[in-house]
Amino acid sequence: MINKVVASAEEACRGIQSGMTIMLGGFGLCGIPENCISELVKLKINNLTCISNNAGVDDFGLGFLLQQRQIKKMVSSYVGENDEFERQMLSGELEVDLIPQGSLAERCRAAGAGIPAFYTPAGYGTEVGEGKEVRIFNGKPHILEEALTADYAIVKAWKGDKTGNLIFKGTARNFNPAMAMAGKITIAEVEELVEPGELDPNQIHVPGIFIQKIFEGDSYEKRIEQRTTRKKD
Repeated sequence: MINKVVASAEEACRGIQSGMTIMLGGFGLCGIPENCISELVKLKINNLTCISNNAGVDDFGLGFLLQQRQIKKMVSSYVGENDEFERQMLSGELEVDLIPQGSLAERCRAAGAGIPAFYTPAGYGTEVGEGKEVRIFNGKPHILEEALTADYAIVKAWKGDKTGNLIFKGTARNFNPAMAMAGKITIAEVEELVEPGELDPNQIHVPGIFIQKIFEGDSYEKRIEQRTTRKKD
């Protein structure tokens, strides 16, 4: 059996270099690979292309990499919570490819399934569709979108076993499973690492065949992106 367990984020991120394309799972601040992001900041690599649903916030998640000018290009669907992202985009310091959220998810999923491209109506007639092939299906125009892949995919799971099988919890399932299958090399950090056979096979969201490195992380903050409360009656 291949030993996929590494001791830390430092060992897991060994091999990631400047100029690479990296997928980072999560949705908002939920299910993001906090330990690996911190390690990428320490490595001081730059000119990265990051594929992520969003860009974190100013002082958390990918916001740390943006602060250090380590990201050259962001491929995302939503970026509204990060003032530094907005500043860099408007000033021309940061390349941005904004993709409809469903298209972003499917472009990642398609890569993991071995599908090179697909047609979708989302984005037709907008800047998203400019320069892309158009075909008519059932009387409706669709644009051709290509699958997204990356040199590394970095995901964060609730539980995993030492062979790489992963279980995600709640909202963390939005992008993590698709990205885990789309990277050429996939790193998984987990809240709890268990022995093979301890996970219920019926509950596994990503089979271990897609994972090359796995480790048990620590110090997860699990921040709330926007806390909404009501006044006490």
